[in-house]
Amino acid sequence: MKQIINTKNAPAAIGPYSQGVAVECGNGKMIFLSGQIALDPTTGSLAGSSIEEQTKQVMTNIAALLSETGAHFENIVKSTIFLKNFDHFSTVNEIYGSYFPKDPPARSTVEVARLPKDALLEIECIVVL
Repeated sequence: MKQIINTKNAPAAIGPYSQGVAVECGNGKMIFLSGQIALDPTTGSLAGSSIEEQTKQVMTNIAALLSETGAHFENIVKSTIFLKNFDHFSTVNEIYGSYFPKDPPARSTVEVARLPKDALLEIECIVVL
């Protein structure tokens, strides 16, 4: 059975998609979090113009969605990072890595031509509870 994840503590969807979707899987759940960009959930505007500011906001948005589901960063099993500029890879890596001090999830990172609202990065996650 599919459960829609929705919280006011993370940005509202800016298109026809859910913030996240949980599905029952054996004795647990798999949670698919939609890609998060650096939108401030209270204003709907990009939070900052630097890669550091935007990465921190993306991780804050992910934390809000995880909290809504009862999950934590250690429950993330796979993430995908979309970067507008691959020159930002090491900066994003440093901030992202601080959320995973032990046993980080599997991950892919790709450079893309453009992201919604001209954000500098987007991160999507798969979570297992």
